[in-house]
Amino acid sequence: MSEPVPFSIRPPRWLLKPVVEGAAELAADTGLSPLMAHLLTQRGVATVDQARDFLVPKLASLGDPTVLPEMKTAVERLLKAVDEKQRVVLYGDYDVDGVTSMALMHLILKAYGLETHLFLPTRMEEGYGLSHDGIAKCYEQFGKPDMLVALDCGTTSLNEVAKLRQDGVDCVIIDHHELSPLGRPDCLALVNPKLGKDHHYFCTAGLVFKVSHALLKARMIKEYDLKDTLDLVALGTVADLVPLVDENRLLVRRGLEALAQTPRHGLRALKQIAGVEGLVQTHHVGFRLGPRLNAAGRLDTAATALSLLLSSDPAEGAELAALLEAHNKDRQSVEQQVHLEAEAMLSTIGDIEKVSAIVLGSRKWHPGVIGIVASRISRMCHRPTILVSFDENGIGKGSGRSIPGFSLVEAIDICRAHLLGGGGHAMAAGISVEEGRLESFREAFSAAAREALSKEAMTPLLELDAEVRLRDLSLNFLESYKLLEPFGQKNPEPLFLCRRVTPRLPGRLMKEKHLRIMLTQDGTSMEARWFNAPIGRLPPAPWDVAMRVQRGWFRGVEQWQLTLEAVRTAE
Repeated sequence: MSEPVPFSIRPPRWLLKPVVEGAAELAADTGLSPLMAHLLTQRGVATVDQARDFLVPKLASLGDPTVLPEMKTAVERLLKAVDEKQRVVLYGDYDVDGVTSMALMHLILKAYGLETHLFLPTRMEEGYGLSHDGIAKCYEQFGKPDMLVALDCGTTSLNEVAKLRQDGVDCVIIDHHELSPLGRPDCLALVNPKLGKDHHYFCTAGLVFKVSHALLKARMIKEYDLKDTLDLVALGTVADLVPLVDENRLLVRRGLEALAQTPRHGLRALKQIAGVEGLVQTHHVGFRLGPRLNAAGRLDTAATALSLLLSSDPAEGAELAALLEAHNKDRQSVEQQVHLEAEAMLSTIGDIEKVSAIVLGSRKWHPGVIGIVASRISRMCHRPTILVSFDENGIGKGSGRSIPGFSLVEAIDICRAHLLGGGGHAMAAGISVEEGRLESFREAFSAAAREALSKEAMTPLLELDAEVRLRDLSLNFLESYKLLEPFGQKNPEPLFLCRRVTPRLPGRLMKEKHLRIMLTQDGTSMEARWFNAPIGRLPPAPWDVAMRVQRGWFRGVEQWQLTLEAVRTAE
């Protein structure tokens, strides 16, 4: 357990979202409850047809994959490699999106009879992305290939792609990262939705699914069913925190169903070791399966995770799952140490209210966990946060997480004079910086945050989707409510306000820090759980509670329960 942080963080402001126009009409037209109609209209669903497509999406509605940028060129070149039995290297990334993309690409090309060479850079040696060191290692391991397919990287690797062209290696990039301000890499094809106006929500696993679909449209393989790969697509999409909208929503909905029944020996073993059985939801991927798959690439090599996904032997699958579990425990220990040291640094910066951004660095931190710790500190302090790990030469790799209203990638562009490099997304990004420039970067980054963020934007906000009474949560409502899943980015799990509930105290203590407690309102009672409850400092009853309504699976039976996110004495 970490010590309490010795600085005060302003409690969040509770804000009940207004009722969206059209909810009553949608309820009348669909026969859904007013509460369900309210939640749907908040998500931009306005008509009966939109409600049907959102609640019961069908694979038949998937769009034409060839509309994605440069898809046709990529497909033609891949089929040429198949026909000529060329030497093809798949060059990936060490996170879950990277390894699932590799597995998907390997499986489709194998179905066409082409065995590919798989290369995953290591975080400590070659580092992220398509690099000169990585390319040299590829040549050393496999000889110079006819074609290199860069997956989940390569979009900003202009010099490295130029090197491949100079060497006579055809390069196809399948990636979703933002383009470099310097332009497009000189590759044969760049399948990246950021080149166009649509489909920006895909991660690379989703894009490889679309490439596979386009390949099969161009040349069918009777015995290859693309639906059988949806478990891998769901893993990559959920773990990469991309928006669960449009086709992503459909792919993840069907992919989680496939993951529950997956025949893959490695994934079955990993699910068992992670305690995931029966129903598989996005939080199982985000907090149980994803971290274990990521752990290998954080501290060692992601090859273990890739081997697990592709394993055809139950004994090997179980062995690899046990290895990932051990890596994950090591990762948790390293992460805890970094978190404690970062908190100690934070305690010296004074009043957090006067700080617009957080930039911390150390030579003692493992670069594989700084992103996780940056995410935790950003949530805790509600500030854009970058943590930097410096090597013995004083060259630092940093990982950042942001808050709504502040784009990290734009801030990095503003601060580029202080950096060796950097890029990523609005909410998550990476930098490289010299140790001697950290202070000047901190000042420039903090100034960019001060300019962009109002005092209100730097106050955490608890946004409540709807007010409910406990009696509203009937079995009839819950049956339709579960169709809002899968929850994730751009389809967040609703947070409900329930006023003036009476808790049956003292409740039941779990693991010395969590509470199970019965709540009653107007004669209706429901059990709730409260993680990390302030034991011994509970607010006086009656309570207003901010809560989620969640379903689980216990001994083969679906169960519903309330999870308390915040509690205050009733107004």
